[in-house]
Parts: sequence; C-alpha cells; structure tokens
Amino acid sequence: MPRGRTKFAIFLLSLSLVSVTLSCVVPHLLAAKKEDRNEAPSGASDHRRALHALNRLTFGPRPGDVQRVMAMGVDQWINLQLHPEKINDSALNSRLEPFRTLRMSTKEIAENFPDPQEINQVMNGKRAMPSDPARHAIYEVQVARAEDRKDRKEEAAKGATVAAAAKTVAGAPVEGGVAGASGSSSGSLSGSSEVASPTVSDNTANGAMSGSMSESSTNGASRDGSAMAAAPEAPPKTTPEDEEQARLREQQLYTDLEVQQLANLPPDQRFKEILSMSLAAQLTLADSLRGGKGQEFLEGVNPRQKETLLAMNNPAGVVTGELTQAKLLRAIYSERQFEEVMTDFWFNHFNVFLDKGLDRLMLTSYERDVIRPHALGKFEDLLVATAKSPAMLFYLDNWLSVGPNSPQALGIPLHPGPYWRPNPRPNPNKRRSGLNENYGRELLELHTLSVNGGYSQRDVTEVAKVFTGWTIDQPAQGGGFKFDARMHEPGPKFVLGRRIKPKGEGEGLEVLHRLATSPQTAHFVSLKLAERFVSDNPPQALVDRMEKTFLKKKGDIREVLIVLFHSPEFWNDETYRAKMKTPLEFVASTVRATGAEVEDALPLTRQLNNMGMPLYGAQPPTGYSMKAETWVSSSALLNRMNFALAITGGKIKGVKVDATQLAGSNSAPSDSSLTLLNLEMSLVAGGVSQQTHDSIQAQIEAAEKNSMQPRPGNKAGPRKPDAAARPPDVNTIAGLLLGSPEFQRR
Repeated sequence: MPRGRTKFAIFLLSLSLVSVTLSCVVPHLLAAKKEDRNEAPSGASDHRRALHALNRLTFGPRPGDVQRVMAMGVDQWINLQLHPEKINDSALNSRLEPFRTLRMSTKEIAENFPDPQEINQVMNGKRAMPSDPARHAIYEVQVARAEDRKDRKEEAAKGATVAAAAKTVAGAPVEGGVAGASGSSSGSLSGSSEVASPTVSDNTANGAMSGSMSESSTNGASRDGSAMAAAPEAPPKTTPEDEEQARLREQQLYTDLEVQQLANLPPDQRFKEILSMSLAAQLTLADSLRGGKGQEFLEGVNPRQKETLLAMNNPAGVVTGELTQAKLLRAIYSERQFEEVMTDFWFNHFNVFLDKGLDRLMLTSYERDVIRPHALGKFEDLLVATAKSPAMLFYLDNWLSVGPNSPQALGIPLHPGPYWRPNPRPNPNKRRSGLNENYGRELLELHTLSVNGGYSQRDVTEVAKVFTGWTIDQPAQGGGFKFDARMHEPGPKFVLGRRIKPKGEGEGLEVLHRLATSPQTAHFVSLKLAERFVSDNPPQALVDRMEKTFLKKKGDIREVLIVLFHSPEFWNDETYRAKMKTPLEFVASTVRATGAEVEDALPLTRQLNNMGMPLYGAQPPTGYSMKAETWVSSSALLNRMNFALAITGGKIKGVKVDATQLAGSNSAPSDSSLTLLNLEMSLVAGGVSQQTHDSIQAQIEAAEKNSMQPRPGNKAGPRKPDAAARPPDVNTIAGLLLGSPEFQRR
C-alpha cells in the first residue's frame, strides 16, 4: 500500500474508533460493571486475582508479570511489596545514576544550580563568583543574561522618559513666534494651528532631523527652512550604535561557527573547550540548548558535563527535569512498585507545588528524605517530617509567619540585657510579617481531620500561632528547618478545646501528636487509602475496620494496608477494574504493558502536561484528584487515544516499542483477527468487552476494505488481489487497544 494511503487508512481507523469510544466510554468508565469476553464474570480465579493485585499495587502489569505473581502466590507477592527493603532494585538505580541532583542536598543543589536571587547577589557583588570552572561558567552566563535584562529594562525606561519629554515639548504652546527663526518678520505665528514647527531647539533630541541639522551646520548654512532645503542631500552617517550592531552580528557569526566546530570534538575535549571559550560564545551555546534543542551536541558527555551545559541555559530546569524524569522512570521500572505507588499517594496528600519559587530546589529532598522513607511507616512520623520540611514551610508560607505578640513583631530582643528597657510604642513598620494561617488551615483540613473534622476558624488561628517560629534557615542557600523563638507567639493556645502550654517548638509537636492520634484523622486517612485502592466510593464497613486498626496500631500505615488488602471488599467483583487511571497511571501503565524501552523520559513528561497532570504541578494544596469524574471527558480521552497511537507508532521521541513482539510473533503477523486476539491477551490480559472487540474488528475490516479502493479522482480500478495479503497494522491495533475503556481502568 502506498505510504499516503496507509496513513489515510490509519487515520480513518483511529478516527472511527475514537468516535465510537467517546460515544460510549464515559458511562462505561463511570459504571463499575464489566462484561469481559475472555474471563469469568464472577469468582476470583488465580489469574484474575494476580491481575487485580498488579493493577492496584503497581503502575500496571508488564508482559509476564501476571504469570510471575501467580507462580509466587498473590498473597506472598503482596507481602513482599509491603516490605520494599527486601526487593533488589539495582536495575532502576542504574537508570537513575546519571541524574546527580537526585543525590544532592538542597544546599548542594542551590550552590550548583543557582536561582535568580543568587545570581543577582553575585551580579551586585554581594557574593563571590565560584572558582570551580564548571560552576563558574554557569554563574557567568546567568550573570551576563541578568545584566542584559537589567540594561534593556533601563534602556526601555530611559526611552520612555525621553519620549514623554519630547511629547511634552511638542505639545507646549508657542508664544511670540518660532524659537530660533532667523530674522523672519512676517506676522505673528502665535496661536497658529499650522506651526508644526520645522525648527528644533538646541536642547531637544529629534532623531528624524539630527543628521540634516548637523550637515547644514558644518557647511555654514543657516538653520532656516530654505537653507536646509537648498543643501545637497548628505550620505547617511554611521552612528556608534550602527557600528555596535555590526560588531555584534559579526561576533554572532563567529560564535555560531565556533559552536558548530565544537560539536565535532571528542566529548571531554569539547567540554574543556567550552569552559575556556569566550563569554559571547558560551551565551550562544546556551541559547542553542534552549527548549530541548541541541541534544546531539550533548551526545557522549558524562552526567556532570551534561548538567553543566544544560544549566548554562536553565539551572533550575536541570533540577526539575531530573526530578520529573526520575518519577516516571521509577513508576515504569522500579521493582518496588508498591513503594512508588505509596510515595505518589503521600506526596499528593501532602502536596507541594513545584513552581512556588524556591520549592524548585527543595522538592528533590522533600520526596527523597520526607515522603519515601515514611510511606509505609507511622503516620505521625510522616506528619512531623512534612511539618518541618523546608518545602512545605515555603509552599504554605509558614516560614514567614510571625506571632502578633512575638519579640520580632514588637521589635524587642529576645533576651534583654541589664540596661535594656522596653519600647512602649513599637514601630509597626519594623514587623517582618504577620500571622499566616495557610499551614494551620491545610494541616487541619487536608492533612489530618478533613474539612468536616469538627474544627473552627478559631482553631485554625490558634494552630497558626502554635507554628509561628517554624521557619527555614537561609532558604535561598538551601538551609534546613529552624525554630526561631523571636518569631513565636508567646503564651498558651487553645486547640480543639484543649489548652496548649507555652513551650516553644514543643507546642507544635504536641498539636501534631494530638492530630495524628485523633479518630477523625484515622477515619480520613483510611477513607483516602480505600478510595485509592478500592473504589471512588468505598464500603463504609471497610473504612471502619481500617480506622480501628489505625488507632490500635498507632497510625502504622503498613498495618492499615494489610487490613485493606486482605478484606473481601478489595477482592469483590465490583472492585475489579472499577478505578479510572489518572494520566500518570495511564502513561506509566502504557509503557509497562508494551515493554517499551525509555531512553529519554522528558517527552513522556510533556505528554502528561498535555493530559492535564504535569508532575509536581498541582498548584492547590489539595493535589490531584483520584476520582474518575476528574479525568473522564471527551477531550481527555481523545488525548489518551492520541498518545496510545503515538507511542505504538514510534512517534514519541526517546521511547521504543516493538509491537510485533506484543502480537506473539517475531515476524509480521498475517491475519488481523488473530493479531487482535493476541494483542488483547498481551495488553489487556484478555479482559476486553465484546463491544470493544467488535468495534475494533469492524474498524480494521473497514480500513482494509478502504485500502482496496482507488483514491478519489483516481481512474485506476481496484487494487490487485495479491495486494490484499498486506499484513495488518500491528502498531495501530495495539494503540487502539491501549486507548480502549478496559485499559484505561485498573
């Protein structure tokens, strides 16, 4: 089949199935009932139990996973996933090895990948330029850009001032004649509307006339209009600005050539040359790497060299890029799948937004040191760790919260000396900030008790007072948690009907303990876990048993999950494929199901942006919703279908899929019906409804029939019979199955 006709057939096939899917998928996805063709509609067979466990405790099964879980035993496999420290994850670690920022402290990240505040301090001489050659190159390029932005801003302001002054002069009334006219005695021109004066005062800059005025003065001509008109037209003069522009163009051509020549050098030599090249050339190089360009230039360089070159363009982008890629790679390749699922769950519960200023530098440590180590531990430990995390303190502004009656707010020292006397009228202008209730509110509403947890606005205010002084030590330099007694509100507080005695930092720890051990918190956390692993509306009896275990085991998350996974409600037929996948779960499960090899995860992160779920990109503290209603819409499902067709068709850069192997053959299959059946087993474990199967089969047959017809306007007859033996399009069939309602549920 000609290339154009192949694309046309694929287009018709995918468009037709998308139309069918969109017409029925929304109610089909929201309804928990399924009628799978190749599996019993009821009963928990070993195969079904293994598939259900994989769909809920992982980011989706890989080829062969169901058989491996069945061989081990479902219960034993679940128990192993609940103890991730027993699972060898060295294969994942080797994939993450190039991402050096994942192992850096926040301080190291701040030093190596400076934010604009740090760059401004170097530019203004408040901090020294790093001596390390690689870091020096990063800072030097960023300082040059900052200085350029500053100069352009000043030039724009100056131009606006000059324009405003010229406009004022031009609009001023003229009295007694034209200023500077050479002896003209012809009547008064005062008040004449036709005086759009051809004369210019000596102090007025008029760019349109300055060249002519200069020439007439040189030739001894008078400044009146007739003398100027009679003067011969002078050739345009080259101004200093023109010369500077010409020099910059010449320099740009030179640096472009320099960068091109560097690409031909061996990686190590290339990097050394970059560090020694001119600043102008480094700026050109940095510009060439913007927007993911110039990847071939980075080929072969080691991880530190690559980070340095990318940081010359965008320091913070290196940190966030490695963080987002690592999250996807963990979801796809980690053997400790349940630990990654729970890390994602708790990060979403204690959400922090990536683009809240310095949080770009803090999130790596937040997920690595705060969330993941406590994902299966005690809830109180996790709660305290998040409360003291610089990322959370910065995100919810608690690091700026100052008690209204604190020493800092009143402008008095914490420990007055023998000659100190209090100021009876403190200066309110010296207050750093006021009381901030953001963390107090989210702690009660989202982290512990829930919105219906029985607290009042007064409780929010009192909790906010408790946590005054919980701040960050030099946040721009990557400092950690610090309790500042000068910012702390003195005196007792009253939270949820209990008196909190004054004891500084200990007040916050007491409140966190009371919240972590509250029945309302036990219920709220148990409900959210049941919503994630059972259904959008989990049975109340299950939530009650989980809540009881939470309180009895003092918030032991693993023990609560054991109750959940051994409950009849978890294994009930109604819960099988009853949960809609979030975009992250859909993308990760697609890559896992196809056995794709990810060489570059950044394109996958961009796909998540298109689907409305940028990683670490939930701006509100609520995080991303886990419920189907958030993710089921015509546009969302169309985006998913487009992604599925793109990945199986090899259109996602950096991701390789062998759809032929998925079809159960090392060679191209010849029968479309058999290909569809094989792909149903490998991608959806045979769990495809008759409606989905018939729909895809009908579209395949229609596309094949269409391929036998001549194009519109083509007078040639039908294609020859031997052309009908063209093998089925495995990539398209696989993509359509990945976009089916069954695959989008877990």
